[in-house]
Amino acid sequence: MKDSRINNKWPVAKEGIPFIVISGGLTFLFAGIGLFFISILAGIALLFIIFFFRDPKRSPISDASNAVLTPADGTILEVLHLKGSNNPLGQASIKISIFMSVFNVHVNRIPIRGTIEKITYHPGKFFSANLDKASKQNEKNEIALQTPDAKKIVFVQIAGLIARRIACWIEKGDRVSAGQRFGLIRFGSRLEVYLPEGTKTTIQVDQKLKAGKTVIGYL
Repeated sequence: MKDSRINNKWPVAKEGIPFIVISGGLTFLFAGIGLFFISILAGIALLFIIFFFRDPKRSPISDASNAVLTPADGTILEVLHLKGSNNPLGQASIKISIFMSVFNVHVNRIPIRGTIEKITYHPGKFFSANLDKASKQNEKNEIALQTPDAKKIVFVQIAGLIARRIACWIEKGDRVSAGQRFGLIRFGSRLEVYLPEGTKTTIQVDQKLKAGKTVIGYL
């Protein structure tokens, strides 16, 4: 059965609802007993939580079947050409690293239509997600996808320093569509995409991205 969070109709991700309920309850509780300053602080926290877990509706802007969309909002940290097979894709590839600050939408989206071949969870550390060592040492979730024309890409959810929680709502064997929601990482994190060598990339370092909308390359 497909996870209901993939087709979320709410303006916020369901992962955030418990936090919203708790912070909202505390806001009214403190106001009700006359602790207005603390109530204001709790209200500010409530607004931040709603902002962080926002989940805007989006549709892909490219109809090209070979277009690869960014799976995350954020900023491009690096675009590297990797030789050999010592990487998640297992072949010469292009690695695109994306940093999500706490101000970005943190719902992740499928980069391109295909079938989920494999999902591999790796426990690890929780360095700040904008550091290079976070790529290799932090907790991560690797997702391998095969397109209808038998091309393979890998995208990796990487936990950051705060909250340390990766959510993945898809499973091996799922058929997925470009722009479809598939997960979330809390409070500042990183996402990496590995594309086969020869992919025409369309992004550059420091570029701002919107998940499910910005095209990062063409296979």
